[in-house]
Amino acid sequence: MNIPNSLTILRILLIPCYIGLLIYGRFNLALIVLIVAGVTDALDGAIARVKNQYTRLGAVLDPLADKLLLTSGFITLSMIHLIPSWVTILVVSRDLILLLGTAVAHFTDSRVDITPTFLGKGTTFLQLSYVVLVIFLSSRHIDLSVMLPLLLIMISFTLLSGLHYLYRGYRHTSAISS
Repeated sequence: MNIPNSLTILRILLIPCYIGLLIYGRFNLALIVLIVAGVTDALDGAIARVKNQYTRLGAVLDPLADKLLLTSGFITLSMIHLIPSWVTILVVSRDLILLLGTAVAHFTDSRVDITPTFLGKGTTFLQLSYVVLVIFLSSRHIDLSVMLPLLLIMISFTLLSGLHYLYRGYRHTSAISS
């Protein structure tokens, strides 16, 4: 196993620690774990590029680790009532629908373009920013209502990117069946 894949596995192994710290209200430590996870994400990508250590396992594990970390944050913060449940339902549903679409394409031997779009990357950035700020502000006992503008922008990007990816998949399958 190469170093980038080892760092990705470390990121996955940090998730239970991260969740536990959130549940027990140890927000400062949870934030540190999240930052460490972010550093491992940056390092694994940099090392893979510099040392040309790309693997099929890494291509699957890296985005999976990122998605697990983000999704577990939304679910946990929702469970402890720091994020509205409907927001978590929206975020997780979008990801599940996209995952299901990709799986269907894979099993039907359809080729689908899964390259990230501006909306997709923006969504990930805004979702991560939202989770980090919820944890940070909660650690400082600051009212989370100050984040309403970010919440609305993040929800908009989540919806738009989900619809855009669905449109791309539909357009592609329509072109194939024509």
